[in-house]
Amino acid sequence: MSQLSYDVGVDVSKDWLDVAWLAQGQKQASVERLPNTSEGWNRLVAACRERPAVRIVLEATGGLERGVVRELAAAGLPVVVVNPRQVRDFARAIGRLAKTDRLDAEVLALFAHAVQPELRPLAEQTAQELQEKLARRRQLVQLRTAEGNRLKQAHCAEVRRSIESVLRLVDRELEQLDKDIDQTIQQSPIWRAKEQLLLSVPGVGSQTAHTLVAELPELGNCSRQQIASLVGVAPLNRDSGSLRGRRTIWGGRAHVRHALYMATLVAIRYNPVISRHYRHLLQQGKKKKVALIACMRKLLTILNAILREGKPWHPATQTT
Repeated sequence: MSQLSYDVGVDVSKDWLDVAWLAQGQKQASVERLPNTSEGWNRLVAACRERPAVRIVLEATGGLERGVVRELAAAGLPVVVVNPRQVRDFARAIGRLAKTDRLDAEVLALFAHAVQPELRPLAEQTAQELQEKLARRRQLVQLRTAEGNRLKQAHCAEVRRSIESVLRLVDRELEQLDKDIDQTIQQSPIWRAKEQLLLSVPGVGSQTAHTLVAELPELGNCSRQQIASLVGVAPLNRDSGSLRGRRTIWGGRAHVRHALYMATLVAIRYNPVISRHYRHLLQQGKKKKVALIACMRKLLTILNAILREGKPWHPATQTT
C-alpha cells in the first residue's frame, strides 16, 4: 500500500502554528497546534517527514513566519509563502467566510491542493536581512516626511527643537542604513554585478536598484509577461459578455512597483527610449496615467532583458 502524501497549511500567529494536514483524496483536513518556537518548528519538520508533504503553504505575515519557513526550507521541504490576499479571495470563492486560526489553516491546505502555487527558491538569510533593511529604510523615510510636515506647522520653539532633534536622528539612521545596504550588496559578486547593470539604465538610481536586487530576484529569469505580472504592472481584463471593461493593474509586489514608479518618473525625462515612448503614447491620445504605467512596464521589460543578457544599457540596442 502506497504512503499517503499531504497538502499542508500553516497559519502563523505570534505564539502558535496551526497546522492543517489534507491527505490526497480527502476533503477534510486534520488540524494540530504547535508553538511558534524552535521546538515547534522542529516538531513540524519531523511531522512533514513522517507524512510526506506535497506543498507546505503559509501566508506572508510581516515576519512572524520567517523562523518556521527558514527551518522548513533548510530541511529541504517544499514550503511556499503566498500573498494573503490570494488566500482570502480563494476562501470567499469556496464559501469559507468564518475566520479562526484553525479554519485559516484548513483554507491554506485547501488552497495548496486546489491552486498548487509554484514552488520557488526562498531567499537566503542574507537576502532576507537585506529586505528587512530596505523595509526599515522605508519606515524611516515615512517618519522623516511626517516629522517634516509637523515642523512646517509648529510655532512653539520647544516643539520645533524636538522635531528638529528627531529629524537629525532619522537622518543619521538613514545614512548608516544606506551604508549597510550598499555594503551588503557589494559583498555579493552576483548582487554587485546586477546592481551595476541596473544602474547603467538612465532613470534607475541606487534605491531602485537595491529594491530590485533584494525583492525581485526573478528579474532576468522570467519572460516579460511573467515579470510584469509579478510586479503588478500587467494590464488585466475586466470583461463580461459583451461588456468590455477598462484594463487595470492589480496585485503584485507593492514596494517594487513603487520603486519602479519613481524610476519611471525620472526616466520619462532623462531616458531617451522611455521619454520617446511616453510622448508617443500621449500623441495617440492616452491619458498621462495610462502612459506612465505603460512606461513602467517598458522600463521593467528593458531591465529584465539587461539582466538576462548580462549587457549594460545602450540606447541603440533597446528596441524591446
